[in-house]
Amino acid sequence: MRVVLGVVGLLVALAIVGLVAKKQLQATGQAVTTAVPGAAPASNVAEQSRQVQQQIKADIGKALEQGARKDEAGQ
Repeated sequence: MRVVLGVVGLLVALAIVGLVAKKQLQATGQAVTTAVPGAAPASNVAEQSRQVQQQIKADIGKALEQGARKDEAGQ
């Protein structure tokens, strides 16, 4: 009986922490999303994966270009 109550208590505590975390993320505007901004909805997981990879490559390229410009401006 103690084991069952212990497990139920842990599940209730986990649910409370989950709800608080969800509310906090929504309040700060950092809701968890799986969609890539500016990308068309993917029909399957493979297409979505390709879109995410392309977005990451583009972001890395932009970051490297910005770093190179800052380096050139600093010299």
